[in-house]
Amino acid sequence: MITRRIVIAVSVPFLLLSMLASAQSRGDRRAPDERSRGGGDCRDSAYNCIDTPNPLPAPDTVWLEEMTWMDVRDAMKAGKTTAIISTGGIEPNGPWLALGKHNYVLKSNCDAIARKLGNALCAPIISLVPEGGIEPKTGHMITVGTLTVREATFEAVLTDTVSSLKAHGFRNIILIGDSGGNQAGQKAVARKLNAEWKGSPVVAHIPEYYDYAGVLRYLVEVGVYKPNVSDHIHDDPAISLNMFNTDPNTIRWEQRVKLGKATIDGVDIADKAMATAIAKKIVEFRATKTVEAIRKAIANKGKRQ
Repeated sequence: MITRRIVIAVSVPFLLLSMLASAQSRGDRRAPDERSRGGGDCRDSAYNCIDTPNPLPAPDTVWLEEMTWMDVRDAMKAGKTTAIISTGGIEPNGPWLALGKHNYVLKSNCDAIARKLGNALCAPIISLVPEGGIEPKTGHMITVGTLTVREATFEAVLTDTVSSLKAHGFRNIILIGDSGGNQAGQKAVARKLNAEWKGSPVVAHIPEYYDYAGVLRYLVEVGVYKPNVSDHIHDDPAISLNMFNTDPNTIRWEQRVKLGKATIDGVDIADKAMATAIAKKIVEFRATKTVEAIRKAIANKGKRQ
């Protein structure tokens, strides 16, 4: 009898505590507050409320990943309802250029395009794209360091990214790719979604952006490059100088200057001031051409004529 009483005496408080904890747990599950944003509950902090003024001035950036949710909210209210999705790649590019060549190019170019449009923001660069087969290795995958994804994976990521931007109210969603392997997937996704959504929002692939031949012709016109001069590596002045504009380290500029290797296809880039000036002209040239094509695509509701 004594033993049994002890067990009961211990068990009753334990049960009471368990019931109390369970009741508290149920009480904590509040119904969602429709005004909540930013990852928190509006009832816990005004900074979690959809209509709370931004406590900080707007940053000087067009990149979604560099903005807060309040920054994006306010930018869209001010008219920035065009979003640009850019795709790059991780692939071999000769002895001087970093594997992320296309991503570094896009860091300069998407920024310039968005600012020139005036009503646009850049989504994070999609850096993993089709670069060849894995087993067996084909395309750029035969070279160490390359990363690839299947075409279906690439198109799925594009589709979900476009759909995310649509869900947030962007009216125009633009796809630009800096590599040849990006183009077919972008075209397919844009055509499918634009037809499915009947141009609301407009989803448009802009092939005019991917025109390196046009950039080289421009460099010939301005006297920087002589046609048909080649070092026969996966590189050229249009690419190198576009990367240089983002970060000279991505083309190993300083090391090449020291070793007397600062030329590409007959173009000497050792003079930093001159290289900087040409690099800015390339970015401006590509941005201008792309903006013209984007405006035309939007006017055509994303349909190619």
